Amino acid sequence: MSITIERPAEQSNRPDQTPIVNDFTINVATVNGSGSQTANATIIRALFKMGIPVTGKNIFPSNISGLPTWYTIRVNKNGYTARRDSTEILVAFNNQTADADLESLKAGAVCIHPQDLVLKDKANRPDITFYTLPVKQMVKEANVDVKLRDYIANMVYVGALMELLSLDPGQVKGALQAHFKGKAKPVEINYGVVQKAAEYVRNNLPKQDPFKVEPMNATSGKFMIDGNSAGGMGAVFGGVSFVAWYPITPSTSLVDAINDYLPELRHDEETGKATYAVVQAEDELAAAGMVFGAGWAGARSMTATSGPGISLMTEFTGLAYFAEIPGVIWDIMRMGPSTGLPTRVSQGDVLKTYFLGHGDTKNIILLPGNMKECFEFGWRAFDVAERLQTPVFVLSDLDLGMNLWMTEPFDYPAEPMDRGKVLDAPQLKELQGKWARYEDVDGDGITYRTLPGNDHPAAAYFTRGTGHNTQASYSERPDDWENNLARLSKKHDTARNLVPAPVVDEKPGATVGIISYGSADPAVVEARDYLREDGIETSYLRIKALPLNETVREFIGKYDHVYVVELNYDAQMRSLLQLHTPEYATRLIATNKCDGLPLTAQFIMDKVKQGEGAA
Repeated sequence: MSITIERPAEQSNRPDQTPIVNDFTINVATVNGSGSQTANATIIRALFKMGIPVTGKNIFPSNISGLPTWYTIRVNKNGYTARRDSTEILVAFNNQTADADLESLKAGAVCIHPQDLVLKDKANRPDITFYTLPVKQMVKEANVDVKLRDYIANMVYVGALMELLSLDPGQVKGALQAHFKGKAKPVEINYGVVQKAAEYVRNNLPKQDPFKVEPMNATSGKFMIDGNSAGGMGAVFGGVSFVAWYPITPSTSLVDAINDYLPELRHDEETGKATYAVVQAEDELAAAGMVFGAGWAGARSMTATSGPGISLMTEFTGLAYFAEIPGVIWDIMRMGPSTGLPTRVSQGDVLKTYFLGHGDTKNIILLPGNMKECFEFGWRAFDVAERLQTPVFVLSDLDLGMNLWMTEPFDYPAEPMDRGKVLDAPQLKELQGKWARYEDVDGDGITYRTLPGNDHPAAAYFTRGTGHNTQASYSERPDDWENNLARLSKKHDTARNLVPAPVVDEKPGATVGIISYGSADPAVVEARDYLREDGIETSYLRIKALPLNETVREFIGKYDHVYVVELNYDAQMRSLLQLHTPEYATRLIATNKCDGLPLTAQFIMDKVKQGEGAA
């Protein structure tokens, strides 16, 4: 599809300037715990229901209520959803950050702030359009309960933006009704403040900026969801029957979503009893033990965690890898440990999870890049885990997991569940009971297993995480150990063409290649369009899973320069690519950033142009 790329231009604050329609970013700066989530959700839902492409990113503190929080809403008629470095409209509702937030604005931007917020640099910024709102007065006149005034005050900037940007009032009210699930009283209170603020702006603050919205039809047939909810829903559709977990940001909402969906979708129709169990463990180590215990017993089992939790799951993951027990672990990657930045985004767990375990281990990793893939990998991870009889990691991240994204409807799983190589009693009878738990019969490295409850006398075996032979007998013989490692390596090679294949978009005349994965994708898509406009055509491969297959090698071999885009400091995926294609190691150029924020198209574009020697 051909589109016209329009890059945001700096504007002066003149009332007669050309309108900028459906192409700007709003940065709402508030205080954590002040109820701004409702206000921001109202704006983004109203924009979406007007048919305008929109996305929202929450940047909030790692620790306590009362600290600064920002929510950026990107409106873009071309459908771009990556974060942008610049902001056109600042809602400055936090005294602590207002001066710094104002300083970051470029000429032609807008600043909306309460009357009692003093901006020390305001007089020095004639290039900014200011709208000052008597917030406390409006909330008081709306007869809001004193206890609720601090929370309801954010509705003032909703009303101001509704008037200044020409948001549809019906959609704003509809967004409030959706948020409060149709409860008339909170809708009436909140929308009353919105109306008062809009009326004040209309009567007292003539519009002096070019930014506005107009209805489109770009969101028809789509809906908005966060990746954790999508992944949780996918797990339910994939037949999850056991979940063990310990709360940790930013993964907790994935299990919350599962808990929301399971009671509605997974119960015995005759008895009404639940056909699942969700257990909050005492820690992540215990959760992993429960998951692999349930997987050994034949349940489709999973957990969700983040980097620090992965560390505690190492012991059981290593056991499950060598004992060959299926289980699914969602890692919603974040910036650092509890003393770091748990509410900032990163892709820093790639190497850790790929090699997690003891000795020579290489794990299976799925890497969703959008909401449809979060849903798909929610169910597909179980198929992969049971087919390969191994732990499977799904590496999402905070940006995908906790922010709202537009998406097409999800595809219902079309294929039956893949339970893998499981021998039942009739099959064992046919084999006359002759089978070996760790023997490679088919030449793909994957052995056969039985499940507890199989009543054939030959069904039992010892589950060995220690050294063992093909018969599952304990062994410290060097040849048994080496033979087992060779078979596990063969199984890993089988996985290369079993896991989801990369997405490849090769363009005629492309001079360079780009590789990325996960939440970096929206920024890459946008950057490629800008690079094309500047005369640099690119081809693109997005990795959806590890281990890597030959498609990746073939792609890298076509280009002298391949930029590997990722959100970590050590260029972890580039390291894996260099291990996979040592003959092309010098072609792979690290294009990585690790500042806790989602990537921007500008960063990628600058890196590629710098590498190609372009102005």
